[in-house]
Amino acid sequence: MKRTVIKTASLMLAVLALSGLSACGKHEDQSAAGAAVKEYVVGTGATYAPFEYENEHKELVGFDIDVMKALAAKEGMKVKFINTPFDGIFTALAQGDRDIIMSGLTITEKRKLTVDFSDPYFEAGQVIVVPLDSKIQKITDLKPLTVGVLQGSTGDEMMQKLSGDNNANIKRFESSPLALKELETGGVSAVIADKGAVVHYLANNQVKGIRMVTDENFPKEFFGIAVKKGDAALLAKINQGLAAIKADGTYDKLHAQYFDTAKSK
Repeated sequence: MKRTVIKTASLMLAVLALSGLSACGKHEDQSAAGAAVKEYVVGTGATYAPFEYENEHKELVGFDIDVMKALAAKEGMKVKFINTPFDGIFTALAQGDRDIIMSGLTITEKRKLTVDFSDPYFEAGQVIVVPLDSKIQKITDLKPLTVGVLQGSTGDEMMQKLSGDNNANIKRFESSPLALKELETGGVSAVIADKGAVVHYLANNQVKGIRMVTDENFPKEFFGIAVKKGDAALLAKINQGLAAIKADGTYDKLHAQYFDTAKSK
């Protein structure tokens, strides 16, 4: 009888010990979950190849996407990309719906009033695209003409300064390719767009009858990654990640992949 009691007690102790171990295991899992890496939501307007666009599987891809993934990996950041219309992308950031926006964003003094930009990661510039037989040589030649622009872009701002904010001759599009197609069909007399987007479009489409014009008066432009005003900690992570991928050659490889290939086609 005694032996049976001892055995029963030992068995109960063993069960309690196992239960304790199990409970400890669960506690560790919860702790690990509690220490999970924060996921940053990145807004990007996926109508701007080769910087950001949707592939045939509706996945967001492009130069900006790959740069962000690479710098995030360096900083141990988890990022999630959400397709965000360009004309509402700054509002989405301001409202907290996005933590970061990266969408071929030109760094401007006006935009710096409402967001904080990273260090520049891409040298951009505007070009005028016109029919082959056009006599247009500079932006001031566009004043009496119908001109296509990407809505909310620096090209849009340039035309507003030239022709007036509400001028009906400014035709706004959701993407540069749509504006360029309109030019091909004669719906507009010219288009102002970022050179990188135009070069990619011309290299990857059977386009005839249009050409690029560079106005020497166009200022140099640089793209930056934007965060909410005052988010110094996140901005520091982004800048550190950018510096790291530039230092180890990752950035140069991505630049060559997207832009050297396009130019050689």
